Amino acid sequence: MTQVTLTVEGMSCNHCVSSVEGALKNAGANGKVDLASNTVAVEYDETKVSLESLKEAIEEQGYDIVS
Repeated sequence: MTQVTLTVEGMSCNHCVSSVEGALKNAGANGKVDLASNTVAVEYDETKVSLESLKEAIEEQGYDIVS
């Protein structure tokens, strides 16, 4: 499993947490949002899903990936 932490702008509430974590789960990864630091810790199997597709899943929810 690969682990990466992404900085995501635009998250401010529990609905945002659910949206981002749900999008990652649907894309085939596990994510844990930290609203205080605007980060998402993502764990995924790089043989099954790419980091780019996970970033796209978050962006489709209306959030911006900073890093």
